Amino acid sequence: MSTATDKTGGRGNCPTRQRNSVEAAIPPSGTLAPSPNPLSPSRAVCPLCPHACTLAEGRFGVCGAHVARDGDVVADSYGKLTALALDPIEKKPLARFRPGSMILSVGSYGCNLACPFCQNSDIARARGGNGSDGSDTANGNHHASALRFHTYTPPELVETALSLKNRGNIGVAYTYNEPLINYEFVSDTAQLAHEAGLLNVIVTNGYINEGPLAALLPHLDAANIDLKGFTQTFYDRLNAPGGLATAKRSIELAARAIHVEVTTLIIPGLNDSANEIERLAAWLADVNPQIPLHLTRFHPAYRMLNVPPTSRETIHTLIRVASQHLQTVLPGNM
Repeated sequence: MSTATDKTGGRGNCPTRQRNSVEAAIPPSGTLAPSPNPLSPSRAVCPLCPHACTLAEGRFGVCGAHVARDGDVVADSYGKLTALALDPIEKKPLARFRPGSMILSVGSYGCNLACPFCQNSDIARARGGNGSDGSDTANGNHHASALRFHTYTPPELVETALSLKNRGNIGVAYTYNEPLINYEFVSDTAQLAHEAGLLNVIVTNGYINEGPLAALLPHLDAANIDLKGFTQTFYDRLNAPGGLATAKRSIELAARAIHVEVTTLIIPGLNDSANEIERLAAWLADVNPQIPLHLTRFHPAYRMLNVPPTSRETIHTLIRVASQHLQTVLPGNM
């Protein structure tokens, strides 16, 4: 991951398009727009993910990227990029989508899960605001004001991506932190990128409501979606109510529309049993046996520094198990 230092593109001839509220970024629909909270009409309810955060004025949601302002839920993180790099597409990882290509990879800050094994905790656990709003900085969170970021408009990011075509760039990958909590910026940029002939890739935990995901899919071309475990007990560790069902639904929806690959980080003692991976692979094969599954090695990180790395032998054993159901099962972080 690289920190953005300079902008290589300007506004160019791309039309300006900026909608930093969740409601504005999603097509009008009674099932998608923020609904009033009958118990507290002064609070805004975020429609983006299953947390359904109910926010008083000035308070941030679980993700740390959305805040209640003037009765609406808006993206504090809009256009604030903490990382920007030109990466091989295989690094996302995407093994069967435009192999050999490069893609401009960008990230912001915040996340709607609380993975104790997060490899990008410096940006994923950052929250908007500067501490004066009373937003939560417990449980490993910290304020985004401490991060170094540069602000891009969607046209500026698209122009930057276009300027890198001579280096093999095929589009924009939204990654590093959880990109779907930066939904408004991703949606606006992805639409402009498509208009400019670029491809859009997302690397996500899939913890998003069905409506917003369905509205975004026409502007995407490929996704790598985490299936972090195959029990709700595992997702409970990540502060993800209904997390397993939500991730499965996201994979099913995306697989009907775009190229999808799935990643499971194998953590010793938590999700590394042959039985669990066999059930995961069998379910994924029912969706589409051609979906590539990446089984990646855990390395000590964040709050799990005392857990040993996953053995290579375990990864190879689980690849054999999953390969009974899926055509492509690949090792990662080896």
